[in-house]
Amino acid sequence: MKSLAKQRHALFLFGLVCYLLLSFSAAAQAPKPKVFVMKIETEIDPRTNRYSKLALEEATRQEADYVLLELDTFGGALNDADEIRKRILEYPKPVYVFINSNAASAGALISLACDSIYMSPGANIGAATVVGADGQAAPGKYQSYMRSIMRSTAESNGRNPHLAEAMVEASVDSTLSAGQVLSLTTAEAIKLGFCEGRAASIPEVLQLLNLQDAEVVNFELGTVDRIISFFLNPFLSGLLLLVILGGLYFELQTPGVGFPLLAALVAGFLYLTPYYLNGLAENWEILLFILGLVLIGLEVFVIPGFGITGISGIVVVFLSLVLIMVNNQNFDFTFVASEELMKSMIAVVTGMIGAVILITLTWKHVVGSKAMQRMVLQTTFESKDGYRSANNTDHLIGRTGIAHTRMVPSGRVLIDDVLYDAQALDGYIEKGETVQVMDQSTFSLRVKRTDIKTVS
Repeated sequence: MKSLAKQRHALFLFGLVCYLLLSFSAAAQAPKPKVFVMKIETEIDPRTNRYSKLALEEATRQEADYVLLELDTFGGALNDADEIRKRILEYPKPVYVFINSNAASAGALISLACDSIYMSPGANIGAATVVGADGQAAPGKYQSYMRSIMRSTAESNGRNPHLAEAMVEASVDSTLSAGQVLSLTTAEAIKLGFCEGRAASIPEVLQLLNLQDAEVVNFELGTVDRIISFFLNPFLSGLLLLVILGGLYFELQTPGVGFPLLAALVAGFLYLTPYYLNGLAENWEILLFILGLVLIGLEVFVIPGFGITGISGIVVVFLSLVLIMVNNQNFDFTFVASEELMKSMIAVVTGMIGAVILITLTWKHVVGSKAMQRMVLQTTFESKDGYRSANNTDHLIGRTGIAHTRMVPSGRVLIDDVLYDAQALDGYIEKGETVQVMDQSTFSLRVKRTDIKTVS
């Protein structure tokens, strides 16, 4: 009997040891929870809107269990804040926010969309009145909309909608606002249930969430996105405009070369793509830009003279380039700061003036450069070598005639009541001006403007 009892005791101990070993093994093999950290420390605008979209997409790819947003902003564009708010509310995993100093205006709205709010000592949340570019309160329709989304966002996460609404307008009753728009300190937010805890850093936030042992993944923009952000610069935009306009001009002057046109297309891509991806360039603004180019093309190639079509094209191109660079809402500039509008106008004007100066100073040097000579066919077939064209015009060299059409540089000239295709060596000759034939090629005459005036 004693032997049987010892065997049972030994089996029990063996089973207990096996159970403990298996438990420890399972615990060791259990994957750590993954926390994905993103940061917004600037104004809320199309760039931060796109940043939040890319970050949450990356969090999904990384299969993160939690998302932690570190936030420090004084606000920004209402439409972009609203899109970020919706994105956070619809995200399937918990999203927490760590207010590391300020969550004012649009920042307060984004914070209320998160599942839990943590604030650093001395931080603030609130002051969500919608203001225009001049710093004054925006019209009532914007305030009404802001109150409604602040209220609904607070309700969705179990927070007091009355206090959320008081952050927008002082007229909303509140025991703390004292007749002013409500802002809460860290202590006040904790007391009123707008904040789950105080923390001085992200590790402390993770400790409050019992995630101190979690794997932390910090979001960083990829190389392509950093390049896109780099080109969102008014100075670089001005340089790109210079290349676009200069390239188009050189291509028109030397059709068939290809390199100036390629440079203009690449510059156009680098100019438009960053603004489009960041939500600044709307489809209609890009179409407006293309329309302007079409009008200019019609003026150059189809419609004689320089009139309303060409001027309209230049105005439309200028307007579209300015609009692309600012965050307007279908010509509504309520939330566009005057300095931002001025920066975009200066960039566009600088690009256009710079293109004119560049063309004036470098045209002859570019055409005569070794690089251009290598790209352009240099072989000529001279009549003295025995070559003859089907329509030889050697006898016209030195003769004068009249520009029958505007030449930019190609057009037609009238000599002895006969029309000839011609190319202006001066680059531009107005219709009706007297010209002299300086040379001829297989396909056209080469003419230049003379000082002789004609009477029409």
